[in-house]
Amino acid sequence: MAAETQPRDSAWLSDLVRDIADYPQPGVVFRDITPLLGNGPGFHRAIAELVQRFEGVEVDCVLGMEARGFILAAPVAFSIGAGFVPVRKAGKLPWAVVREEYSLEYGKDKLEMHRDAIRPGERVLVIDDVLATGGTASATCRLVEELGGVVVGLGFLIEISGLNGRSKLGTHTVESLAVY
Repeated sequence: MAAETQPRDSAWLSDLVRDIADYPQPGVVFRDITPLLGNGPGFHRAIAELVQRFEGVEVDCVLGMEARGFILAAPVAFSIGAGFVPVRKAGKLPWAVVREEYSLEYGKDKLEMHRDAIRPGERVLVIDDVLATGGTASATCRLVEELGGVVVGLGFLIEISGLNGRSKLGTHTVESLAVY
């Protein structure tokens, strides 16, 4: 089981997340972070809190998954003075890649990363918007480990606890700013 953390006040964040019922398919509630991203103080606080959750952890690069993960991971990387590595959907990167297929709560997909994005032994922090079933996050961890990197933690704005995504992340440290 992924490492548990103490709950913190997340009402401020939940107030800036819009719930959209039946998207992308019936029965799914999409947690839209667009209002949070458009709110300067809220966006700043979210990045600051993600950075704070991993204070004292040695990080060489921060990895973000397409597309909302890019929006969060890049400013986290900048804030801690680390590099940023994009993980893309299949077919989007122009050079040699490693690829991993994974399951979503509503289908399957593939992620890719450049083969030279992570060096053996590099300490990697994974940042994304939502931890749901854990498919995207666990696939990303496998990509990092295939290249010899070490996942030092995973940070999310939102965690959907009923989908048990943490269970797919092994013993990795997981931090979520809000849990639904």
